[in-house]
Amino acid sequence: MVDLKIPNLNKKSNKFFLKKKLTLRRKSKRKLINESIIMLSLSIFIFYLNYIIPNQISILNNLSNNFNKLFANFLLSLSYFYEICIGLFIIISLIFALILMLGSLSRFIKIMKRKKRRINLN
Repeated sequence: MVDLKIPNLNKKSNKFFLKKKLTLRRKSKRKLINESIIMLSLSIFIFYLNYIIPNQISILNNLSNNFNKLFANFLLSLSYFYEICIGLFIIISLIFALILMLGSLSRFIKIMKRKKRRINLN
């Protein structure tokens, strides 16, 4: 009798844990356009930040050399660390801005090509 297990009926199943929090409605065109404008403006801002960094080409060319110098002489690493951080920032931000721009442009195209639902009463 001690090994008898009575199921707990108040316990909810774990596989439906987040089901109520999902939104199944489609976003309106206005909200999609606002999101894509924000994405596009953020990507343009990141491109502008990369544009105003002086000597980008030399920083990117010296990036591998700076890594080698960093490992060779750790005491002088603080002077190279700044250039390495700027170089990594340029690379990562360019990739991020490119992804944002492509995403916003594809969203614009999807919004413009979206067909309206029409109900035929035939």
